[in-house]
Amino acid sequence: MLHVQLQKLAGVLTSPCASRPMCTLQLALLQVFFLMVPEGVWPQSSSSPSGAVPTPSDVGPGSSGGTLQSSLEGSETPWPVPGISTVGPTVVTHSAPGNGTIDLFPVLPICVCDLTPGTCDVNCCCDKDCYLLHPRTVFSFCLPGSVRSSSWMCVDDSLIFRSNSPFPSGVFMDSNGIRQFCVHVNNSKLNYFQKLQKVNATHFEALATEFGGGSFTSTFQTQSPPPHYRAGDPILTYFPKWSVISLLRQPAGIGAGGLCAESNPAGFLESKSTTCARFFKNLTSSCTLDPALNAASYYNFTVLKVPKGVTDLQNMKFQVPVTLVSQAGSPLLSGNTCQNVVSQVIYEIETNGTFGIQKVSVSFGQTNLTVEPGTSLQQHFLIRFTAFQQSTAASLTGPRSGNPGYVFGKPLLALTGDISDSMTLLQSQGDGICSVKRHEVQFGMNAVSGCKLRLEKVDCSHLRQEIYETLHGKTSPEYVAIFGNADPAQKSEWTRILSRNCSVSAMYCISCCVIPVSLEIQVLWAYVGLQSNPQAHVSGARFLYQCQSIKDYQQVTEVTLTTVVTFVDITQKPEPPRGQPRIDWKLPFDFFFPFKVVFSRGVDSQKGPASPILILCLIVLGVLKLETK
Repeated sequence: MLHVQLQKLAGVLTSPCASRPMCTLQLALLQVFFLMVPEGVWPQSSSSPSGAVPTPSDVGPGSSGGTLQSSLEGSETPWPVPGISTVGPTVVTHSAPGNGTIDLFPVLPICVCDLTPGTCDVNCCCDKDCYLLHPRTVFSFCLPGSVRSSSWMCVDDSLIFRSNSPFPSGVFMDSNGIRQFCVHVNNSKLNYFQKLQKVNATHFEALATEFGGGSFTSTFQTQSPPPHYRAGDPILTYFPKWSVISLLRQPAGIGAGGLCAESNPAGFLESKSTTCARFFKNLTSSCTLDPALNAASYYNFTVLKVPKGVTDLQNMKFQVPVTLVSQAGSPLLSGNTCQNVVSQVIYEIETNGTFGIQKVSVSFGQTNLTVEPGTSLQQHFLIRFTAFQQSTAASLTGPRSGNPGYVFGKPLLALTGDISDSMTLLQSQGDGICSVKRHEVQFGMNAVSGCKLRLEKVDCSHLRQEIYETLHGKTSPEYVAIFGNADPAQKSEWTRILSRNCSVSAMYCISCCVIPVSLEIQVLWAYVGLQSNPQAHVSGARFLYQCQSIKDYQQVTEVTLTTVVTFVDITQKPEPPRGQPRIDWKLPFDFFFPFKVVFSRGVDSQKGPASPILILCLIVLGVLKLETK
């Protein structure tokens, strides 16, 4: 391309003296000058000399006053090309015939910006509905494709002394202040579309691969399911009756009221317990129609052993049926009572590593609801994962809360008799009434909970005993585990819980009843062992009851109870390690001793001879002289 440009420019430059023998030396010098021109001033091709402003006084004799010259051949547009400065050059025709006419709308393949038929589109310079002789006088700019494309060949203005080019030319000033001489090349291919490629089924894929880029194609259809479950993956289920694939759901409570969210999936190998509440506007119809109340909706499907079972749903070796452990009846509306309503669902899932799920069993807890406005139900869902064919002894032992030290967030282990279980505290239902289900006390986590207990008309001692059982549970814990892996059979691994009940004798009231209304569980713990791997252990625990005396307790219908859990860190920080002993280096010979003696003599006494000092200075000067050579 560069060679062609030079040939064109050489023709323009040499045409005035091509027939003169005296111009031979000038042409030779011109050729040499072209070879010596820096890289930045070689001929350039551009669609338009952007940012260049013509300077009329700097154009050669062949141009008319520095303006771009043009002929009407090819129906050139009589207004500037987009991209040129708004101070556009005027077009002067030096070869126009006397009877020539100017086409106001030059022929273009398609006026792409003419989008509104019969109306002038703004800034569309080729729109014939505008009837404008000079659209740039009205429009702020011309939209792309509304004027004919142009191609410019530019060189440094100092190289041109005469121009005989038949094409429009002119001198422009670029953004760097360098004057460029530009020739407008008539390239008709810039004004026409390329031919459309014919695409057929044989090379469609090849063209799409060659010219295509990123795609938003769904990866679910292209990727095959994983060969086995990973921890946390949702468990796939299959409903043969409807040929539908779904997920094993574990409803969970959301919001302040703990409403049941049905879409919560159960995670593989994640044993979890959730509680949620359901409220019914019309229990009469919901009793038999709501699937959440029917036990059959929790086992009328199969569980896929591994995810790859979705590729072959007819193969029963990939499907595990849900075994019903306890009998569960269907909901039945009998008078003003909805019977056999599901209140608890417990899934037991046995797994065998990468072989997936081997056995699934379900058991239910059911209750009866009275049909009345605003009826609510609290449901409990528990999913437990166990190893397939694990030993009976291992299955009887509960999970550890640490090994050996407690792990923050794990249950605080308590012992009642020979039975080990988690320490618990109050939990309320959706309406604030005390629930049979209780929260676990988590190690290191301070907590407070409360609920309302509805009182029955009994004597004071029975009422007091009922409240005690509500606060600490059906059975009062006797011991707390010192470490998270305490063995119930080893009493030395447990510490007794100190308890202080209400003092009834201190209350002098004949018609009063002293009842506990609050329980504070105080746990003292500390870190022991190595600083690099400290282990948390419980040093002691105490149950502290707060009591209240109420009059006419037979008339009281409910009482508010509160439980508080407080963990106190009593770790004694060890002394910081002392620094390593310093090594006192002693050199066998003091190299600077002679110099110290010399200087000390020169400073202390001026009476002594100055020869040692002179000798030292000579030695230093000699060393410096050797270094400079």
